[in-house]
Amino acid sequence: QVQLVESGGGLVQAGDSLRLSCAASGRTFSTYTMGWFRQAPGKEREFVAVITSSGDNTAYADAVKGRFTISRDNGKNTLYLQMNNLKPEDTAVYYCAASKRYTVMIRRYESWGQGTQVTVSS
Repeated sequence: QVQLVESGGGLVQAGDSLRLSCAASGRTFSTYTMGWFRQAPGKEREFVAVITSSGDNTAYADAVKGRFTISRDNGKNTLYLQMNNLKPEDTAVYYCAASKRYTVMIRRYESWGQGTQVTVSS
């Protein structure tokens, strides 16, 4: 199982940008599908974005499509989420997660980070 640590969250104003990072400690990072998920207070955790192990395919939730970009650097064992034009409704704890297969289903992800807080003020 891969160990994941998120970073890059913070407090920003609507319209600002943030770049989240997820550092992986496992030896097999390049073999994992990687996803970003978020959870707002009182709500269920939801899918944000996913990228294949090689980085050749991505998918996004409708709410973030066109604003967020998921990417990875397998040489650095790092996953990224570029978040542009942030909105107050993006406020949540953001988690990275790893799966052995490409999927948008939360229950298929087997390794999770501890999360990083993103707060967007209006």
